[in-house]
Amino acid sequence: MPVPRREPVTVALAGAEFGWGSSGKLSAVLAALRERARLPLRFTGLASGLGRPLLAEHSVERWYDLPDAAAERRAAVGRIVRSHRVRAAVVVLDGAVARALQAAGVPTVFVDSLPFLWTEGDRAALPLDATVYCAQQCIGLPPECEGILASVASLRWVEAVIGAPPAGVPSGSPAPCSTTPRTAGTRPWRKALISLGGLGAPRLPDWTAYPRVVVPAALDALADHGVQEAHLAGNLPAGLLAGLVERPPAGLRVTAGPLPHSRFLSELTRCDVLLASPGLTTLLEAGRLGVPTVCLPPQNLSQIFNGRSHSRAVGADVRVAWSGGVFREEEALGLRAKGEDHALELIYGGIGRMAARADGSPGTAGLRAAVLAALRRAERGADWGALTAAVGTGGAAQVADALLAIVGRTPAPGA
Repeated sequence: MPVPRREPVTVALAGAEFGWGSSGKLSAVLAALRERARLPLRFTGLASGLGRPLLAEHSVERWYDLPDAAAERRAAVGRIVRSHRVRAAVVVLDGAVARALQAAGVPTVFVDSLPFLWTEGDRAALPLDATVYCAQQCIGLPPECEGILASVASLRWVEAVIGAPPAGVPSGSPAPCSTTPRTAGTRPWRKALISLGGLGAPRLPDWTAYPRVVVPAALDALADHGVQEAHLAGNLPAGLLAGLVERPPAGLRVTAGPLPHSRFLSELTRCDVLLASPGLTTLLEAGRLGVPTVCLPPQNLSQIFNGRSHSRAVGADVRVAWSGGVFREEEALGLRAKGEDHALELIYGGIGRMAARADGSPGTAGLRAAVLAALRRAERGADWGALTAAVGTGGAAQVADALLAIVGRTPAPGA
């Protein structure tokens, strides 16, 4: 007799509308689920509009936009859960969606990749009663975070939730010139990847401000350093992309466009150096591959922490900071005690004011010089895999296993 087909189990997924890090982590978890699941799964996506292009290579049956208002969002999630018979969910950093799923009776795995960031001012935004709260390992945990994490009902520390290296590339394989100083006969850097990530965030008044300031300075610095080819990746609108790359510095060929997650990882293996706004997922994935990395100035609060942690771990000062005329990092870090939004207001305001100044201002020239100096320091060599090695690389599989354990003990709706 033929074996009856098993009905697929529906899993809801969502990632924060803040950059592309959440979607990169969802992509890594979905890849791990595909490898590890012993039963058929189908996926329904919630919100995550910013990151959907990054997840296009995965089979998500349908995406739903959600209302902003809490009561309406909770009602919409309830309808989706009933309609699709959702059995479990995995949510990265979107506390509001995670709480709505829990309220609808869906056991939820919440992935917190920034546990070092939170203070009492953020308590209301976090789903502290998630079925499983997966906090990503980090280097050092500020004392301000301890009370929040002590309140988590089901805390589980996991390793870095990052994508696996492309096929044929072993984990930790260094890129050319990645871990040793340049010596006579060593090939100089010729190809660069510039990664700006998702660029979008709630309450960000103008998400073109950051690239308008940073990209010209980075391209000029790369040309001055003798790099011949660069690809600019990020969710930049076509009009802005054209303006940034149509007149590249002499001697530098520039291409641009967003990259799906797997292609981004492949591009990492082909470049000599990465210049990244320091999103944590990007830094960890580059570290796994041993790619020399320069941290561009931070776009937001978490990137201040990320850039500092990266330079300390790799043992080289490869971080570019904003000048005090944009904003002072210590002031931003002090404001976070009131909640992340207070610090972001300072950061966004400073970047916006710099973008509004005329091109060629002293601040822009200073930024170009700072990027060039960081490139020269990076080319002397560093332990590029140190940050990733410190937190491990098995987080995607650990999150997938937590979700599959929930699915295995959760009866189907109506059963």
